[in-house]
Amino acid sequence: MFGFCYMLVPLYQLVCQAEGINGKSANKATVIASNMKVDKSRVIKVYFATQLHGNLKFKFIPLQRYVEIHPGETKLIYFYAENQSGNESTVQAIPSITPNDAARFLKKTECFCFTQQYFYKNEKADMPVYFFVDPAVSKDIKEMTLSYTLFDTSGFKKSQEHFTKGRIDL
Repeated sequence: MFGFCYMLVPLYQLVCQAEGINGKSANKATVIASNMKVDKSRVIKVYFATQLHGNLKFKFIPLQRYVEIHPGETKLIYFYAENQSGNESTVQAIPSITPNDAARFLKKTECFCFTQQYFYKNEKADMPVYFFVDPAVSKDIKEMTLSYTLFDTSGFKKSQEHFTKGRIDL
């Protein structure tokens, strides 16, 4: 029962991300960024925000507060992370996009948030995000915020495979 409850959170996040709901961006690559037509007639301001979950001892900030982007244009931005805990640590960033109506139009093609990040004691890193805003975004949307919450996942390291060929552990 505990395992089932534990798995509900990541399952919920996957569904939200796949469907582009609850501020998560959809992973469906319906449009390839390099073949998109850039809409130079309008500009969307994308703000960046960060926060730390609990009492995580990290410095985690966007290196730019915002960018202006034409729908269809690809941008590269960086977030700075520094492990100030005094120990090795594994972290995961969970994205959120507001307003909710805009979440399905902001597409990340590469992001540090796709995987867990391992940091040595006192390690610093500039972590990249490549993204674009789908040209199908409503003309009413002029601003978006891409926010990340950094979680400590050190206690959730996989110690061994749960499934082996021909055998299922229950």
